[in-house]
Amino acid sequence: MFYICLIWLGQFTPVISYPNEQHEHIEKTLLADYAFEYGINHTAILLGYGMLFNHSYEPNAIYDINFDNHTFDFYAYKDIKAGEEILINYNGEVDDNTKLWFNEE
Repeated sequence: MFYICLIWLGQFTPVISYPNEQHEHIEKTLLADYAFEYGINHTAILLGYGMLFNHSYEPNAIYDINFDNHTFDFYAYKDIKAGEEILINYNGEVDDNTKLWFNEE
């Protein structure tokens, strides 16, 4: 069985940020599913591969927000098998099990 370390996951995904007060407009579109908190007063839409990573409470990848470069930087959290889906915790921390909007009843 082959494994990859996902060195390429040193993937730097650019973002488009906007002030939180504009988010009410984004919520009316499909883009709302791709919006992440981006600091205290802003939200960001991820571009590139970052917008394709799905959520898991047991992720195999992590991300850091790089405000200086306006990117989300993704890294493998553990070895990922070839063909395995890349999963991140949308809460931002590997062990944060806070319910997300799509888990709320």
